[in-house]
Amino acid sequence: MDIVYFDLETQRTSGDVGGWSNKHAMGMSVGVTYSTRDARYEIFGEKQADALVSRLQRADLVVGFNLLNFDYDVLMAYTILDLRAALPTLDLLVDIEKSSGRRLALDAVATATLGVGKTAESLDAVRWWREGRMLDIARYCCFDVKVTRMVHEHGLRHGEVFYVDRFGQRQRIPTRWTT
Repeated sequence: MDIVYFDLETQRTSGDVGGWSNKHAMGMSVGVTYSTRDARYEIFGEKQADALVSRLQRADLVVGFNLLNFDYDVLMAYTILDLRAALPTLDLLVDIEKSSGRRLALDAVATATLGVGKTAESLDAVRWWREGRMLDIARYCCFDVKVTRMVHEHGLRHGEVFYVDRFGQRQRIPTRWTT
């Protein structure tokens, strides 16, 4: 089975494009995948968006964090496909929200579950885009893909992930993820 972990970064913020309803106008700066079959990362620039979509189509399962409500909306500006319908997808954010009743950030889940967090923020990636720092964006996006993969693998192995609540208490979120 080829599980492909996926994340992308954008060229513009929601404020730059007139709000969150215009995600399609945010533009992809970098997209990154990690394939369990190939055991390797692939980095795609905006000009390789078609190749990125093709790579996702070959996956048995695409896993990410907020794919359905963000990454796919941005990427669909480059394809005629409805990626939500075309790709077998596990969106960890959606699943975690269903289980916990909370909309949690990847960093919150990764830090409480794995003891590691993200290396930067999405706004940093937009700033780097404006500064032409493509390598920094690619590194950041690769690390987000790795963290997403580690959270997913932990949930697969242990049937749970964690977050820290507003009282500083570590809370368990049951997972029923399968491959």
